[in-house]
Amino acid sequence: MAQVVEVFPWVGETPPALFPVTSVLDVLGGLGALLPALTRVLPGLTVLAAAGCAGLQLSAIAFHLLRGETDVLFNVVVLALAVLVAWGRWSWVPLEPRA
Repeated sequence: MAQVVEVFPWVGETPPALFPVTSVLDVLGGLGALLPALTRVLPGLTVLAAAGCAGLQLSAIAFHLLRGETDVLFNVVVLALAVLVAWGRWSWVPLEPRA
């Protein structure tokens, strides 16, 4: 954890569970956006997972800006990608379930 604190100082200044919980949510969101689309099993979950990722990124942006940290470009890019996936799979190119 000491190495993580060197890269991300906020980790040492927040409740200890925040970093692992958000990390797990990031991984689950990525898997949730990818696996249903690839397997065509419950492809609607792709939209929900991407929307969840977008919500997580909005929370991260707010968290960092409230702390006075202005380096949120990565979060903005991930937010834009998550919104694109959610919108794209919802209305632009929806996936059909496997027959």
